[in-house]
Amino acid sequence: MTGGDRVFAAVDLGATSGRVITGRVGPGTLELTEAHRFANTPVRLPDGLRWDVPALYQGMLDGLRAAGRGGPVASVGVDTWAVDYGLLDADGSLLGLPFHYRDARNDQAAERLPEGCGPQELYAVSGLQHLPFNTVFQLLAHRGTAQWGTARTLLLMPDLLVHWLTGAVGAERTNASTTGLFDARSGDWSDALIGRLGLPRSLFPPLREPGDPAGTLLPHVAEFTGLPAATPVTTVASHDTASAVVAVPARERDFAYVSCGTWSLAGLELDAPVLSEESRAANFTNERGVNGTVRYLRNIMGMWLLEECRRVWEREGAAPDLGGLLADAAAAHPFAAVIDPDDVSFLAPGDMPARIDAYLRRTGQSPPRAPGGYVRCVLESLALAHRRTLRQAAGLAGRDPARIHLVGGGSRNELLCQWTADASGLPVTAGPAEATALGNILVQARAHGLLDGLAAMRRLVSRTQELRHYEPRGDMRAWDRAEARLKG
Repeated sequence: MTGGDRVFAAVDLGATSGRVITGRVGPGTLELTEAHRFANTPVRLPDGLRWDVPALYQGMLDGLRAAGRGGPVASVGVDTWAVDYGLLDADGSLLGLPFHYRDARNDQAAERLPEGCGPQELYAVSGLQHLPFNTVFQLLAHRGTAQWGTARTLLLMPDLLVHWLTGAVGAERTNASTTGLFDARSGDWSDALIGRLGLPRSLFPPLREPGDPAGTLLPHVAEFTGLPAATPVTTVASHDTASAVVAVPARERDFAYVSCGTWSLAGLELDAPVLSEESRAANFTNERGVNGTVRYLRNIMGMWLLEECRRVWEREGAAPDLGGLLADAAAAHPFAAVIDPDDVSFLAPGDMPARIDAYLRRTGQSPPRAPGGYVRCVLESLALAHRRTLRQAAGLAGRDPARIHLVGGGSRNELLCQWTADASGLPVTAGPAEATALGNILVQARAHGLLDGLAAMRRLVSRTQELRHYEPRGDMRAWDRAEARLKG
């Protein structure tokens, strides 16, 4: 390690908001400061649901300008959600706003797979969980359009933003591994799979590792932000979950994690992918992590369910603040209703309480009568999903995790953390809440010689960040009975 503190800027874009956070890193020091936060509001155009990426880019620039007012910035890193992409033409111009992964165009795209590229064949190469919005299916939906005929380069969302900052073109591995076109064994694009799907290999840019230099700020970016033109942009683990896992404050060798925000990503960190038929049937994914690790996990519909409920209640003028909702949930009757968070009816934006009602009636249950009942239903169901997923992951990977680390915004939700411990029978360590930004910053710090490796990053997080610990309570048989109702 070299002496002296440095400040790094993390651009961290989630599905509902973006932020630029600075991190001061030095020997025994890891301090975050929020420079700027802005909304991420998709736009519904006549041809579908799109990301307003110019607004996100402007928010990022405003945030970098705010970050620079605090003093020198050693480098910048960008992370976002996975799977979505922009297409560039031969001049490097963006061809329309990128589609949102919740757009309805993806619903039937998996049916367009050519012969010899069925679910088994795809999983044997990519090890990717089957989700209707995986990049591979989005590309099949996009093929045949006028945009597709003009496209020359595909950039995933963080790579697109890095391109606009630096002019450089590349694809970062942790995010590339979520496309369904990445070889889980070799860690490279699967030329064979891309060819069998009839996709142009030239669309896919060279791959970069977390920690690689991505370039320096373009002159007009430097002028707007006030940062020096020589400011480097460092490739980070640009899939937000990959960055969050970097910041898991684990001291144990065998640990489980839940990165909980809009989605709950629940799984294990492994040295090699699990590509068995049993793993495919259980719908587990093998995504790349830092240092060649594998994030063996399953996507679970997360706090999206609660946030969509709150949007409806706020529109109706009937919702207390979050603290009031959680207090009402704590007082509501346990296990009055449970849902499968991953039921397809919950994927698209809309009236979530009505969809929960429909699911409960369809499964012979009575809908809640008040918001607190819905919140309890959602949180208990998420705790059950965390338990179910982690038990399956451990069995399929032959691991025996001793603790669950719950990171991300959901770590602030004490009910969810405690109920995850109760349901699983494992202790839960909650925090850090800003795990994604921390992981982004830590990878930059390592690239600049301030940290030695993944273990050192996690020790620094454990020593410097606020963490809370939850022990399992009560009788797990009530959770078993609730789980049985879902299976019945």
